[in-house]
Amino acid sequence: MDELDSAIVARLQADARQTNRELARSLGIAPSTCLERVRLLRKRGVINEYTVQVDLPSLNRSVQALVALQVRPLNRQVIEEVRRSMDALDEVLAVYVLTGGDDFLIHVAVPDVDQLHSFLIDRLSDRREIVSFRSSVIFQHDRKLVVPPLP
Repeated sequence: MDELDSAIVARLQADARQTNRELARSLGIAPSTCLERVRLLRKRGVINEYTVQVDLPSLNRSVQALVALQVRPLNRQVIEEVRRSMDALDEVLAVYVLTGGDDFLIHVAVPDVDQLHSFLIDRLSDRREIVSFRSSVIFQHDRKLVVPPLP
């Protein structure tokens, strides 16, 4: 990635809805050059999707939590099955497979703490491969909207 590629990626992360013409103008390059660069960035996998960020409370998801899971037996089949099953749950926003003391970290968002409790009891405690879990309620969640490349 050169400086122009980095600038394109940064501007698209800040506002993916801008037109190619607007993007090219902000970078001081021709629209055709800009379009070709964006196409190449997509082809190389640097840009892999465009998304919309939503306000979770507006979707009746006012309480967020991180839930750490330990599973047994710890093998590929169990890890893949747990990952797929967690991904399929409506309450789950993200699933991370980890190394270390915990095997998974899942990010959940629910309407209230009673629903969080129900999620933990109804969705996790009855799974025989999940041997333990612990949850931490998220009070604030900040996220970088523009992720710069590292040297």
